[in-house]
Amino acid sequence: MAFRVFLASLFVSKLADQILLFLVPLVVFQVTQSVAWSGFAFAVEAFPRYLSFPVCGALCDRKSPFRLLQASQVLRAGMCVVGVVGDLLWGGIGWLVALSAVCGVLTTQGMMAREVMLPQMAVHGERFDRVLAWSQAADQAGFMLGPMLAAALLALWPWQGVVGVAAALFLLADIATVAWRRISDLRLREPEVEAGPLWRPVRIALGHVWRLPGLKRLVVLAAGVNLIVGVTLASSAALVTGLHGRSAGYYAGLQTLGALATIAILLVIARASIPVRTLGVIAFVMMLAGGLLTGVAPDHWFYAAGFLLITGFDKMFNVFIRARRQKIIPPADYGKTTGVVVMLNNLTQPLAGLLVGACAGPPETARLIVWLSLAMGALGLGAFRSASSPDR
Repeated sequence: MAFRVFLASLFVSKLADQILLFLVPLVVFQVTQSVAWSGFAFAVEAFPRYLSFPVCGALCDRKSPFRLLQASQVLRAGMCVVGVVGDLLWGGIGWLVALSAVCGVLTTQGMMAREVMLPQMAVHGERFDRVLAWSQAADQAGFMLGPMLAAALLALWPWQGVVGVAAALFLLADIATVAWRRISDLRLREPEVEAGPLWRPVRIALGHVWRLPGLKRLVVLAAGVNLIVGVTLASSAALVTGLHGRSAGYYAGLQTLGALATIAILLVIARASIPVRTLGVIAFVMMLAGGLLTGVAPDHWFYAAGFLLITGFDKMFNVFIRARRQKIIPPADYGKTTGVVVMLNNLTQPLAGLLVGACAGPPETARLIVWLSLAMGALGLGAFRSASSPDR
């Protein structure tokens, strides 16, 4: 029962976060009619989110991850209110982009807090990859319903009203988090008291990345995959509603189908006994095929097929990465090292957004997707070839 309440809090928090992620590129494109500005807006939102991972991870090794999770949710609700009030007083979609960027950093803190707590929930003989699969399924349920809810609300209200709903959902997630802690008998490991500046744990984490066998290879693999994830997130709103002439509702429906596919895949992982390495290989190949398909798609049907491959298998690859990473990183340094690793993994996402912003229009963006897919394939081939020998 307690774990279900935890999953409910994760679902509601993801629902609110996905509403904001859905709003930024779509509203910016609707206002500016520019795929470049849509890409730049995504990069502005994404860079702070990923650059903050090392600091957030280090904090989780110093402070109670439960308290950090609470603070993350309450502060995100407050920032939504600040953004709406700022727009009402001074106007401009910059408030939407700014509040989304700040909320992205706070989302990183919440995600890292959950990441540190999840290994401690793998109890009673339950495999860690199955715990990950259930949590990812709850995460994807929020990913699925977030765009649908945002699109429905946008049809009734301006974006300021939709952001207000996101604020209420963040508060509801915090209520569920408190309820989980009260009914759970889980004893969370107290973080070690560390003195000194935050750059010291970052240095320790970088040392682990360089020296621990297999960790560099995982970073390279994830960075390659995130090239495709980043360019898809940054360009999908513009390509679907611009190049392929579909509506915002169609775009929300496409995201929903991707989330449904992901949930189905995660449920299979949770119930079946599939080797972790096999999960990684299948997910990588499917996402590579999806990237190439979205880049050469002659119409919205082919684009949708590629989009579904990317979004459907992204979280399968995530389960592979997180399960392998958990076996390599020492428990005492799990927060700080995971924070640095996730930052390195994901920096290619906002980089892809900047590359989309440099494109002149949708046709150039489609060609960029093909080139980034080939780059992902090259990185993956190199990493998998080196799998037989340890990192040096």
